[in-house]
Amino acid sequence: GKKSWRQKAVEELKHYYKGFHLLWTDTKVAARMVWRLLHGQVLTRRERRRLLRTCADLFRLVPFLVFVIVPFMEFLLPVFLKLFPDMLPSTFETESKREEKLKKKLNARLELAKFLRETIAEMAKRNKADTG
Repeated sequence: GKKSWRQKAVEELKHYYKGFHLLWTDTKVAARMVWRLLHGQVLTRRERRRLLRTCADLFRLVPFLVFVIVPFMEFLLPVFLKLFPDMLPSTFETESKREEKLKKKLNARLELAKFLRETIAEMAKRNKADTG
């Protein structure tokens, strides 16, 4: 059914709370990783990627906080997200946005695979014509 403005506002507040909570958790884990790095330990590939993602999220948080702090600026957030789709920290993304990104990435990979397959087929035809 249709939701009232109060229900929508409560859902948005819950979304922001969960996003900030996840970001705080990621920041604590990243701080431990940096501590390990400073003491000479080597990070795994997965840990390094998580550390980079968390650092990027912290830098993205600065412009995002402007929208949260300045009154009525949150109404402009959809416009800015349309102009700058990667502006939000990763912990604030919804499932639909995450699925949309995965679909785009998959389509790009499929196109690349198709291109490579066609290129290999053409090279095989040329080699066959040269030898035959």
